[in-house]
Amino acid sequence: GGGYFTRIFSAVVGPGGHVYAVPPPKRPQAPADAPEPAAPVEAIAADPHYANVTVSVQRVTELKFPEQLDMIWTSQNYHDIHNVPNIDVGDFDKAVFEALKPGGIFIVLDHAAVPGSGFRDTATLHRIDERAVKNEVLAAGFEFVGESRAVRNPRDKHTLAIFDPSIRGKTDRFLLKFRKPR
Repeated sequence: GGGYFTRIFSAVVGPGGHVYAVPPPKRPQAPADAPEPAAPVEAIAADPHYANVTVSVQRVTELKFPEQLDMIWTSQNYHDIHNVPNIDVGDFDKAVFEALKPGGIFIVLDHAAVPGSGFRDTATLHRIDERAVKNEVLAAGFEFVGESRAVRNPRDKHTLAIFDPSIRGKTDRFLLKFRKPR
């Protein structure tokens, strides 16, 4: 939400590429003085150094882009999509699939839950079962092409909420790579 990956991707794609940062709209029930979720990435996009960034405030249930994309990256929030009222996450995954060019990449980085727990902990611990994510994304038509262990923490027992001070910033996370078939 703060634009960490937006800045990285902007530098990686350079002036010949483009980054779409997609924050959600402000929740209807949010207090009037609550910050706009888009504010951090809008500040980045306003900086001439990040001229290749476009902010597109969208609901995940209505994901659309002006062109097909090379890659979509979701960082530590796939579990949150399961908590959006009246959403079919399969429809979200299909929208991601349709937004990508053939051969396009979908990356999911999220906090690991206890294996076999499925979607049980998405709202309470803000974690999700890696196998459940794989199955859901594969059902949308993607191919699983790999994973990275770079963000793993085997000392995390997967039983605490990600905001617990003893584990915050040190959770066991999975990083999965999927491809839309060519």
